[in-house]
Parts: sequence; structure tokens; C-alpha cells
Amino acid sequence: MSDGEGWNVFQRRIDGDVDFYLDWDTYSRGFGSPNDEFWLGNDNLFHLINQKGRNYELRIDFVNKDGSPYYAKFTRFRINDKSDNYRLSDLGSFSGTAGVNALNYHVNREFTTKDEDHDGRDGETENNCAVRAHGAWWYNDCHLSNLNGKYNAATGSRTSISWSNLPGGRYNIKFTEMKVRRT
Repeated sequence: MSDGEGWNVFQRRIDGDVDFYLDWDTYSRGFGSPNDEFWLGNDNLFHLINQKGRNYELRIDFVNKDGSPYYAKFTRFRINDKSDNYRLSDLGSFSGTAGVNALNYHVNREFTTKDEDHDGRDGETENNCAVRAHGAWWYNDCHLSNLNGKYNAATGSRTSISWSNLPGGRYNIKFTEMKVRRT
């Protein structure tokens, strides 16, 4: 499922052992273990993919609750720095077997966590997409993808790890791996 060599993995979900419903500072620093479930950290990810004169592609591998593998690939991937709340600023073009480009809905959105609400929804904490979706992501009123959502939530739950229109159903994804490679 890796599509060749040279990939730098920055997110992996495999069994739910690591809680991804965490705060802004933790997502900025990173958490978990690269040998298990983890998030590299938004600061580290920004520095990795924003090297002058270099472009990076993104690949996301999924396995749904029935064990079927899928992938989504993007010709470019760029996030902005902390001063712009790690905005997802570029994806390039999409290819893959993951149904639709569910990440495109999140382009130009700032990263949101349970304690830092940048999702564009007005209101109180209960309107924060990270709280409603039990995760952290580039939410856009709220999401078509939620790969940092709750692991193995009930089928149909909006808090579950999800990718809209994934063949076989959008919820209860049991494996995700997000990775970048220099092009």
C-alpha cells in the first residue's frame, strides 16, 4: 500500500490505543509513537513540507471495517505555520480508490482542536467541530473527512474516523496512514 519509497509518515491509526481527542499544544508538538499510533505534530509537519523550493505529495491509506484497502493521493500538500493556525493551504489534484476527494472540502481551513476552535462555525463549545466530532482536523462546518476522530466508534457515528463516500461506507475505518514525499 505504500506506493514506492521515500514517504514520511505523519499520522497512523491502527488500534485505538492512543487517544486522538487532545488539545492544541499536544497537536502542535506531536504525540504517540512512530512504531504505533501517532501524530507527528503540526510544527514538525509544517517544517517538513515547507522547505524552500520543494513540493510534497500526500498519500492517505485506509482500511475499512471489513478489511478492504483504499487510498487517496494528492499531487501537492501544504499547511501554513502556527500564526495561520496550520491552515490546509494546498492539495493539488486527487487520484485513488477512496471514492471522492473528501479532503478537498477542508482546503483553506485552519486546524481545530477541542480547545482551539477555528472551524468557521459561530457559537459556544458545543458548536466546535472538534468537540462534536471527537477529534482534531481542518474542520469546515464540520467535515467530509475526520481521520483523527474516535477510533472504532459505532457505525454511523459522526465521531468515528471517516472519509465521505469511501466504498463500503464512510465510518469505522480501522487503519489510516497519512504520509508525504518530496516530488
